[in-house]
Amino acid sequence: MKARLQKVIAGAGLTSRRKAEMWIAEGRVRVNGQVVSEPGCKVDPAVDRIEVDGRPLRMRDRAVCFLFYKPAGVVTTMHDPQGRPTVADYVRDIPQRVFPVGRLDANSSGLLILTNDGALAHRLMHPRFGVEKTYRVKVAGYLDDRAVRSLENGIVLDGVRTASARVRIRTRQSEGSEFDITLHEGRNRQVRRMCRAVGHPVRELTRIRYGNLTVDGLRPGQIRPLSEEEDRALRALVRVKPGRG
Repeated sequence: MKARLQKVIAGAGLTSRRKAEMWIAEGRVRVNGQVVSEPGCKVDPAVDRIEVDGRPLRMRDRAVCFLFYKPAGVVTTMHDPQGRPTVADYVRDIPQRVFPVGRLDANSSGLLILTNDGALAHRLMHPRFGVEKTYRVKVAGYLDDRAVRSLENGIVLDGVRTASARVRIRTRQSEGSEFDITLHEGRNRQVRRMCRAVGHPVRELTRIRYGNLTVDGLRPGQIRPLSEEEDRALRALVRVKPGRG
């Protein structure tokens, strides 16, 4: 698709559109080997060879974002020296180089956000924005009201109390209980450690929500792109504009 030359240069991240116009006027830009001195020239970066100061212009990837339902047993990295399955095994058909936002331990399953947008990923993980995450948890034993209050009010881990949480009971029986817990922080293996601290080891852990996104409609191992509406809502949540990867 053709666009004005200065817009294409700015879109590659080299400079502003106004400064790109100056570079063009100064004769620093070539298109298909010819110096172009008119900023209004239209080019197609997928077809035309564009050079600035003799160097080929490299376009940045369009920012993309995907939802991935990570199965249990998959490591949340792009490479594992132990040879275990990784997220990389599931993204081979995605042309952009995406990476997971945050971590989900190997024994847990559920929602992972994959993106090539570093600014978005940084804000989603930053404690200042307090993005909520909800986990569906199955634990051993009957989770009584006292244990629920402890989980909601915070557990001291490594000398620091966890932030308040919300717990919604699904089932409680002597042989095991199931509940949803919503957090807005993300310490290492936090839910598992909190449950162990109240005497109820985790048997199964699935992240079912991250911010405005849920795993609804996905099966373990499935991946899909965010809709435009989902992408806008996610970016609004952490106040980051659409951009490039």
